[in-house]
Amino acid sequence: MRIGFVVNDIATEEAGYTTTRLAMSAIKRGHEPWLIGAGDMAFDPDDSVRARARSVSKTSYKSNKTFLEELRGPKGRAERIAVDDLDVLMLRSDPAADQGRRSWAQMAGINFGRAAMRRGVIVVNDPDRLAQAMNKMYFQLFPEEVRPRTLITHDRNEIKEFAKEQGGQIVIKPLQGSGGQGVFLVDADNLGNLNQMIESISRDGYVVAQEYLEAAAEGDMRLFMMNGQPLRYKNKYAAFRRLRSGDDIRSNIHAGGEKAKAVVDDVALHLAEIVRPKLVEDGMFLVGLDIVGSKLMEINVFSPGGLGSARQFEGVNFADAVIEALERKVDYMGFYKRNFNNIDMATL
Repeated sequence: MRIGFVVNDIATEEAGYTTTRLAMSAIKRGHEPWLIGAGDMAFDPDDSVRARARSVSKTSYKSNKTFLEELRGPKGRAERIAVDDLDVLMLRSDPAADQGRRSWAQMAGINFGRAAMRRGVIVVNDPDRLAQAMNKMYFQLFPEEVRPRTLITHDRNEIKEFAKEQGGQIVIKPLQGSGGQGVFLVDADNLGNLNQMIESISRDGYVVAQEYLEAAAEGDMRLFMMNGQPLRYKNKYAAFRRLRSGDDIRSNIHAGGEKAKAVVDDVALHLAEIVRPKLVEDGMFLVGLDIVGSKLMEINVFSPGGLGSARQFEGVNFADAVIEALERKVDYMGFYKRNFNNIDMATL
């Protein structure tokens, strides 16, 4: 099986990233992974999709670090491959990471993913639905039961009124973005600075104002979903907790948060069941649910990270489960091609 992984930039990938772990699992299972940067794809004059991609030659590596070193080094394989000939193209680039200087790259994976899908390549997550999820408005399409009370606006007076309705305590953040960037907690102590906070966020677009969930003081849980179900492998759930560091309201790991073991209880499983139908309908193969108390704070559909953290606490290599699921998709694709003329990619 030949698997392409679209990332923001091969040069910025790290050994602990989930994409690296997936590529390593693919190698271990006898497959051929190719990493493709968001700026490395091309639509050729012959109507084929190609890419300047990198892979490796060995069938095993001592560590993720040595794998990446060879991949990027002179011993790695650097070729212009036909994306059309891949079995699977996994879109793992995060549009939020390309805001600003590389805004041209935000839609690259989605656009070329669409072209590859039209040529029979299995593309996950579904590029058409990823295009709809380019900002946090996508989250509002899920049942109200799972979401905090939310206002999305560019009007500061509406935000102030919403803050009053919520007792003066809300969270505001940009409509586009990830990783805890531009997230502010508004309470009685800093209500006087609300204008400055809104101005800082609204400079780049709409503002999301949400009710503050008291359970956020205990951090959040990242629960992985695969094919619409909580990712469970060898009787373990792919999940972990992210805890705040000091007074920082953000629990994102690269924003200073700490990791801990998660307990996937009935509340978390109930939330997962509520969002399951839409995730399946939208072709969201691998996503991350960020759970605070009995609510979802976010659904990461672009590049959910943390499979390594889940493995750290559960002792299970969840990346293997993802690659096994992709193997089944390729097998199903082969079956349909042999037996049917029309293939509905959404069923794979």
